[in-house]
Amino acid sequence: MDCKEITLSEAKLLLPQRPQDSNKGTFGKVLNIAGCYEYEGAAYLSSVSALKTGAGLVTLAAIESVINNLAGSCPWVTYYPLRDYYSKCIASDAFSDLKEIIEKYNVVSVGPGLSDMPAISAFVEDLVNYLNNSDKKVVIDADAINVLAKSEIRKLPSNSVITPHPVELSRLIKVPVEVIQSDRTKYAALTSKQFGCCVVLKGNKTVIATKEGEIFINTSGNSALAKAGSGDVLTGMISAFTAQGLPVKDAAILGVYMHGLTGELASVDLTEYSVLATDQIDYIPASFKKLLEAV
Repeated sequence: MDCKEITLSEAKLLLPQRPQDSNKGTFGKVLNIAGCYEYEGAAYLSSVSALKTGAGLVTLAAIESVINNLAGSCPWVTYYPLRDYYSKCIASDAFSDLKEIIEKYNVVSVGPGLSDMPAISAFVEDLVNYLNNSDKKVVIDADAINVLAKSEIRKLPSNSVITPHPVELSRLIKVPVEVIQSDRTKYAALTSKQFGCCVVLKGNKTVIATKEGEIFINTSGNSALAKAGSGDVLTGMISAFTAQGLPVKDAAILGVYMHGLTGELASVDLTEYSVLATDQIDYIPASFKKLLEAV
């Protein structure tokens, strides 16, 4: 199987332009559906990383308790409250709340920190089925992938990207983790073909597989990225590049490469032991600078 490595110079070519005659609408609007009472941090990380990566506006759709706890410390994000299930997670019938606003956004991201509570399953399935009948760009991560693994859904929106780690992919395609890890490119490609979407199989040398049969291998990153919350940051970064007009394939390639750079650059100052997901967000500007200065 032919694979192409993602390099610094190639990633630079994908950077979206920043015209000076612009406004927040120029750089896209992200609707991020994330968080529950246990995992408020995932909602924060995925939302703020999207803004830091250049999206013009990010709206966090979440239950009221999550919004109340984040809004004071995160004034850059806008918020849209969803019905809750006993103040624990998004209610099973909450998708009807989103129908009023979903078309206002360039990209929908869903999954970080949603929880594995049963109410989430009906909500995510309603959302994905709706998006399957649209041309909306979609980023699907974490608990949303786990819902898909238990559902009958076997087709995803044509402009979507899913970002599983090996355990999540194992649940989704019913293949043991050790088998997936023995041939990561094969199983990323098979999943992409099966679901008709772009697949980002996270891990050392993250694999990106497109539904057209292309395979890309990431060359950036280090062990600093092996930390809770890191995947939430990646979701936000890919969402931001998608909102800025990149096709989902290019947004995935650039997001994965730059995400790796944040780990590398943060490690210089903090060591690979001590980098947190919030540090990865802090080093997004340095990653942009390195790309912009590349020859």
